[in-house]
Amino acid sequence: MSLEEDSNSEPVEQAEESIGNDFQDEEDGVMDDIGEEEADNIAVGRGSGESSALYNANDVNEEVFEELHLGDVVAQEVQSVWSQFLRGAESREAAGEAIYSALFDAAPSLQALFKTPRAVMAMRFMAGLNSMVLAAHDPKELKTIVETLGFQHLELEVTSPRVGIFRDAIVDLLSEEVGDALTARARDGWCTFLNYIGGAYIYVRVKYAERLTCLATSWAAANGKVAEGDGEEGEEEDPAAAAEELLAAASNDDKAKRKDKGSKSWFGSKSKMGSSGGGGATMSGEAGYGKNFQNAAVPKTFMDMFLFNAAVMGFGAKVWMHEILSSFDNIVLNVANSGRLQEECDVLALRMAKYKGTITLSEYKAVMLASLRSLVKEWSSGHEVSWSWLWANIERMLKAQMGKPARQEAALSAFLASLDESSLMYIRTEVYSKFFSMAPAGQDYFKQSTTRLHFIADKVVSMTLDMYREPKRLVEDISAMGLRHVGYGIPTDLFGPFVTACVQVVRTLTNDDLAEESFRWSLSLVSRILTRVITEGSTIVMKAINANSGKLLRKAVSCAPRGQRALWMLNVQVGTQSISPLLWAIEAGSLDAAKGIIKDLLTIRADRDRYYYGNDILFERHPDIIKRLCLDAPALMPDLLDGLIWRSRVTENGRRRVNYYIKHLIVDADGAFAPAIEWVTDSRDPKIVCHPLLSMVTDLVWSRVAFRTFLNGKAWFLFTLIIFVLAQSILNNLRSEDGNDEASDSVRKAVFACRVFIYIFSMGQCLYYHAKKSLKDIKARNMKRFGYLKLPEYLFNWQDLASVFLTIFLVLMLCLEPILHCLSSAGGDRLFTSFCPEGEDLIFAYSVMSTAAMLFYFLLLTDLSVFSNQLSAYVLVCGLVLSELVLFLFGLTFFVLAFACAISALEQDNKNFSGITKSSLELYKVTFAMFSGASYDALSDSPALLVAVLMYVVTTVIFLLNLLIAQLNGAYSAAYLDMLGFARLNRGKIVAETMPSVSKARWLRFLEGLRLDERVEFGEGDIGLAGGVQVFEPASANITTVDMIRRFGGSTSAAAQWPEDDMAGVDDEDRFERLEKVIEKAMKKMSSSKRRSGAGSSGGPSSMMSSALGASSDSASQAGDSG
Repeated sequence: MSLEEDSNSEPVEQAEESIGNDFQDEEDGVMDDIGEEEADNIAVGRGSGESSALYNANDVNEEVFEELHLGDVVAQEVQSVWSQFLRGAESREAAGEAIYSALFDAAPSLQALFKTPRAVMAMRFMAGLNSMVLAAHDPKELKTIVETLGFQHLELEVTSPRVGIFRDAIVDLLSEEVGDALTARARDGWCTFLNYIGGAYIYVRVKYAERLTCLATSWAAANGKVAEGDGEEGEEEDPAAAAEELLAAASNDDKAKRKDKGSKSWFGSKSKMGSSGGGGATMSGEAGYGKNFQNAAVPKTFMDMFLFNAAVMGFGAKVWMHEILSSFDNIVLNVANSGRLQEECDVLALRMAKYKGTITLSEYKAVMLASLRSLVKEWSSGHEVSWSWLWANIERMLKAQMGKPARQEAALSAFLASLDESSLMYIRTEVYSKFFSMAPAGQDYFKQSTTRLHFIADKVVSMTLDMYREPKRLVEDISAMGLRHVGYGIPTDLFGPFVTACVQVVRTLTNDDLAEESFRWSLSLVSRILTRVITEGSTIVMKAINANSGKLLRKAVSCAPRGQRALWMLNVQVGTQSISPLLWAIEAGSLDAAKGIIKDLLTIRADRDRYYYGNDILFERHPDIIKRLCLDAPALMPDLLDGLIWRSRVTENGRRRVNYYIKHLIVDADGAFAPAIEWVTDSRDPKIVCHPLLSMVTDLVWSRVAFRTFLNGKAWFLFTLIIFVLAQSILNNLRSEDGNDEASDSVRKAVFACRVFIYIFSMGQCLYYHAKKSLKDIKARNMKRFGYLKLPEYLFNWQDLASVFLTIFLVLMLCLEPILHCLSSAGGDRLFTSFCPEGEDLIFAYSVMSTAAMLFYFLLLTDLSVFSNQLSAYVLVCGLVLSELVLFLFGLTFFVLAFACAISALEQDNKNFSGITKSSLELYKVTFAMFSGASYDALSDSPALLVAVLMYVVTTVIFLLNLLIAQLNGAYSAAYLDMLGFARLNRGKIVAETMPSVSKARWLRFLEGLRLDERVEFGEGDIGLAGGVQVFEPASANITTVDMIRRFGGSTSAAAQWPEDDMAGVDDEDRFERLEKVIEKAMKKMSSSKRRSGAGSSGGPSSMMSSALGASSDSASQAGDSG
């Protein structure tokens, strides 16, 4: 009735029962014993016609455990009362809270039995009762669920008096909530139902507690999880360290999976000895089929010892044993969960079916017992009985399936191959028609297009066959899919009707009973795995994310042990699959929940022993979290960056300590430069880049590392520019003393030498650079479309594009070089001259190319403005407003062309305006104040021309020029607010481009100087956390009046929860909710009192309402005081 451990989801065999499936009768029982007495005691699935005599509404029967037959009418009334109770609650969580409160209001002493936090406990109450009530009409299924839950509560001391307290508290709660709907028959049904559950818990505990405890302790000893010698538990693992190790493993496995599969999904894989659904082992000896056990290592664990004994006993070639061995850990750990045990055995049977040869299961038992006897020092007859009992049940389940998978696969494969397109379309449409008729609520979750729904139906059909062909891979895929469904918030109640709909549709398409049975069994197994994964993954944190509620998230994580609080928000592990609640919240758009997670992770909490800060765990689990936020949730970036800064509340000599935790923004897990700066600059957000943390990181890397490397690179460019200016603008204008255009011999030689240098070292370097970048982008297919052309992506960076134009002009200069054309005709004292018949024809064209190249040289020189943020901001603002000037020139050209054509059509004698070309030139002169006064006087000779020119002046000089001024003013005003941000973006971009050129030795010296591995002080003598650098800022810069570290007294155990944080306060919504609940509760009490007392006195209800309102007012005022 209470659920201390995670409750299993309701089995999906309900769907199979509804269509007459008797295929898996053997799985409804829990484990036979090797002895007669135990076999009788644990037989499950036998119908009992005498259940009405065994169970009643008054007594708890703990002597037997049979099926409960309530009858259809009573079961329907029990379920109806439960449905009405759920509808009256705000949510299932609220209903669970009500049950929890009712139980412990009735018997507060019972609360000591439960160590789980209240919120988690309430959810488990709700899930457990709901699964049992839904199965009230099905005695066989109800017995299986109750039995499974009974195994999960072996550690609780359930007694008949306590069951009575639970029964009465729940029935009284239902009576108060549903009122007259709880009829006498429904009340008796509920009492009988709850007595049956309580008696079953007691029965299971008495019969099997010792045996299951023996299995658990000996299995832990066999795997080195307990101290040797005495068999007691060894040292307790630090939950904080365990959380960090698990997150690191999940992060590493996630990286490996993305590397292997090229996937950017948020799903990772965590290797274990036994994976969910029979995942492969990872210890020595695993190499797939064909691997024998001859080369086993020194046996220290069960797996190693099993491999060793298998080789010694002559079973080294029995590779089918490896399949059982890889799943054995999950089988043993879930021995108390009959549904999960059956699931593991079903998948194991599918995997073993791939083995071609004779399988003798008793051989595995012999090796298993020999290995356990060697590893468990205090082995006794009790251990022998317990493990033999376990293996007998495993063997029974495996034998029930042996030989079937091959026949079922063949039949199902033949059936699916026979389906034509019309049959497939029939399946796609009819499945949803039947499903929606059986479960109308499913329409609220299948919101996709018809084509998407058809794709899902096809996928379901193909999965049934893939389960036979590739069970191991499909179990992994189903686990990943189940975790996605956790994020979607899909109720597991819908899987049963969906399976039923699929089977009913398939039944209409075939007369082959074996094919139908194969399809039903495979789809049932898929559904059971999905249901389990969703149930195990549906944590209270994921529920808060689905509701996108920061308030629910705070309540959820408040239940977590302080050492595992970060783990709850960063990793949900089910079998070998994991999902990150934080990333799911970001990708699902639940930004309120994601914001709450980030703030909670980056809040520093402390007790007397240690500090708790989720910075390291966050970046270990999600090293690309900054990239994810920049792309998917830029609004959360300030919260992340604020959480990486700590400011002291206390000032010292007018200055304040500030710790910047910048380790993960500077160095990655491999010790290289982290790409955080590159991700931020790629986002092109001028506001976020000005955040104090990012400004410090950028300036620190720039000033200590990147500056010198960047300067060294630009020094060569500056040198080539000086040579180019010397050759083209200085030496080129030197003339000989006799006044001839020809320069002296020494000048010509100097010019030739400079130009050769430019062509070889400047142009050659540019050609090599662009060839390398172009080939790289072409090979990687990083191409972007520009009009009808596809260009390498790097050309869309303006510096690279300007460099391309510079290279083109240098190549044209080389082709037009007059000195080269004059070499054949020059000789003697005219060597390297440009003045020869061949060269003189090219001098002007060459000079044009030289002029253009000079401009591009100086354009590329603007990169040097990065040395000063103010100068860089000015240059960038000039670039931003340049677009306005381009628009002005476009408009001006339009008007010039229009008036030039008009004036050319006018009959007039002014030679300056004869023709479109001359008119355009003169009009440009008018605009730029280059038109002389005499020319204006000449216009008076032609009044019509004068009027046309005056209209042009009004249009361009008065209107367009003033409009340009207004546009520039507005553009500058808009850009001015972000000009420093744009400057920092430019610096960050140059830092990201420069860092790959920094030498490793210099980079390591820089990291050593930062001393990021040393802990940074929070105050004098208060050694804090590592990974940061400390600076002092003026006390008036960022006034801090509240300590940013939340310190708590009391227990310092990492397994303890944090006390309730008064700093969190109570918002207005919480106050009104509390007031509303008090009034609602008072009204219910008034109505129930009125029903009991009949008409009553007129003053009674009035006084009660006054009392209730007074109490609610006091409660609201207390809530306001606490806020």
